[in-house]
Amino acid sequence: MRKRTMVAAAFAALTLLVSGCAPTTRTATHRLPTADASGDTAAPKPPKHSDGPDGSDGADVSPPSGATPTKPPGTPPKKPPASGGGGMSGPLGTQRTTGVRAVALTFDDGPHPVWTPKVLDDLKAAGVKATFCLIGQQIKAHADLVARMVREGHQLCNHSWKHDLKLGKKSEAEIRADLVRTNQAIEKAVPGVKIPYFRAPGGNWTSAMIKVVTELGMTPLHWDVDPQDWAKPGATKITNRVEGSARAGSIVLMHDGGGDRSGTATACPQVIAWLKKKYGIVRLA
Repeated sequence: MRKRTMVAAAFAALTLLVSGCAPTTRTATHRLPTADASGDTAAPKPPKHSDGPDGSDGADVSPPSGATPTKPPGTPPKKPPASGGGGMSGPLGTQRTTGVRAVALTFDDGPHPVWTPKVLDDLKAAGVKATFCLIGQQIKAHADLVARMVREGHQLCNHSWKHDLKLGKKSEAEIRADLVRTNQAIEKAVPGVKIPYFRAPGGNWTSAMIKVVTELGMTPLHWDVDPQDWAKPGATKITNRVEGSARAGSIVLMHDGGGDRSGTATACPQVIAWLKKKYGIVRLA
């Protein structure tokens, strides 16, 4: 009996000793995702970050040292920096450069009985071609000059019937009638000739005008060099302005009609020679 009592006491002491020395452990509790009103399980919300200066969320997403950064799926490739010069597109998508290194010469507001022949002579002497933007009401009296332009390989451009600076603000029907009338005058002077371009009087483009021009199968033609020879600044300023503004692919605007163009006619030989040597001169296709 005494022996059993001693064994029981020893066992009780051993049990007490073991339970007192064993470390206390805690079971980690995890909050289960809750369901939203639709029954879908809501994902745990990520920690918030204040916006960074570059528009990012401010989080540090730098890859570990030596790791190759990866783009998230669907990330579009970065576009290369735009090259200088502005490309071919002018106002409302008009063409303002040649698209090649060579430049193009354009002459507006003719044909004129005095200045147009002089410009044609200078172009012929230099062996280069230009584009002539013609006023419809002047063609009948000078159809021979239009025929000469085509015969000598120059390009033609519709420049409206009477250089109405507000033409683009008229209805599409009125714009179309003006352009068709001008094209008909050109075609009467040179039957079968193509008229691939239209230039807005004063460069005053509108969406309605662009729509009509493209429907008639012509390209809206702008420019990127304007020496403002129409203001009669004199041959020296005209030359300096062209040489100071021209670059590869420029379309140069000058005038062979619309008034006294003696300054333009005087400047032409030097302007043509300089552009031809520096960039080359191309006929618009």
